[in-house]
Amino acid sequence: MKRNLLDLDARALTDFFNEIGEKSFRSGQVLRWIHQSGTTDFEQMTDLSHALRSKLAQCAVVDSPQCVSASEASDGTRKWLLSVGKDNAIETVFMPEVNRGTLCVSSQVGCALECAFCATGRQGFNRNLTTAEIIGQLWWATRKLSREPEWARLERDDADRPGRDNADRPISNVVMMGMGEPLTNFDNVVRAMQIMLDDHAYGLSRRKVTLSTAGIVPAIDRLREECPVALAISLHAPNDRLRDELVPINRKYSLRQLLAACQRYVDPLLGDDIPGVKWERKGAPRDFVTFEYIMLDGVNDGVQHARELVALTRDVPGKFNLIPFNSFAESGFQRSPDSRVRAFRDVLIAAGLVATVRRTRGDDIDGACGQLAGRVRDRRNRRTDRKPGIGRSLAEGRA
Repeated sequence: MKRNLLDLDARALTDFFNEIGEKSFRSGQVLRWIHQSGTTDFEQMTDLSHALRSKLAQCAVVDSPQCVSASEASDGTRKWLLSVGKDNAIETVFMPEVNRGTLCVSSQVGCALECAFCATGRQGFNRNLTTAEIIGQLWWATRKLSREPEWARLERDDADRPGRDNADRPISNVVMMGMGEPLTNFDNVVRAMQIMLDDHAYGLSRRKVTLSTAGIVPAIDRLREECPVALAISLHAPNDRLRDELVPINRKYSLRQLLAACQRYVDPLLGDDIPGVKWERKGAPRDFVTFEYIMLDGVNDGVQHARELVALTRDVPGKFNLIPFNSFAESGFQRSPDSRVRAFRDVLIAAGLVATVRRTRGDDIDGACGQLAGRVRDRRNRRTDRKPGIGRSLAEGRA
């Protein structure tokens, strides 16, 4: 079977070339051809010898997920359904803005965590994505956008705009916030992010790559050691009782454990006493953690919840991203009224915290936060006690 070179970061690609009797410096050349030029035909890699090109054609391939369907929202957000085989497909979302272009990348086919407010969790879980399928979303989207004449013209016009990163490319930021829990697919996700950061590939800074997790505590510590990128925590509740219902992984890793891991992530000095963890003191890419908080009407959006949140997070450097709930069929939840969101935000700001309300993008194509569902052949055959009416039950105080 031919080796898919999208699966390989610089280290693995170096090992691959050593295995086939080639010099290791070839890895940088091939990374540039694949990720910067979007080249799949080895014959077009003209700075490689003809013998090496022929050898690669025999033993390797560059194979990314393929687009099944595409949709574009009224605000310019795009959503692509990408096939990953065996009747499974994942969703990837691109959000263009004046000074940046952000790609939301999936890490699994479905999700096993069953967060109550998330469409992905309702679809069940099939499998982890490979490194090639994760980085392949960025590869495919970059290739797609870069070849569009209108986008290429806008990129040239914006080249000197202050604050524009990677102006010669449409995608300047990546968020691991698509389908799945990234930290339960740790090795493949980290390898993909290493490619994102590699100067021979996409050359993104650690500040421009964000990983969002529901709170897999041991993996947060591993991430801090192996690939410290910007960290976002799907918090969504100010106490364990409520979070146990909304984010069931909280029953395994409590808020106390999660916030302690957040402290360690932004302050490497706090990691010295963790058994089995060797800290390289690279320094976190940011000196704060982003706390994501979905606003659910009558469930977690009261002023009292905001006050609890202030007390809960007072020792963790963080900023808050309040997210209006994006509905999906039979969710059981409603979006908080704007007045309640503002009141909640004002409590946080009055306590000296940074709090913003996320602008909803792509909700008219089901491409907004919590709406990604893709196409998943659920292999878990799980029994779920999370009924569609859980939101109403929580709002009525019966949960």
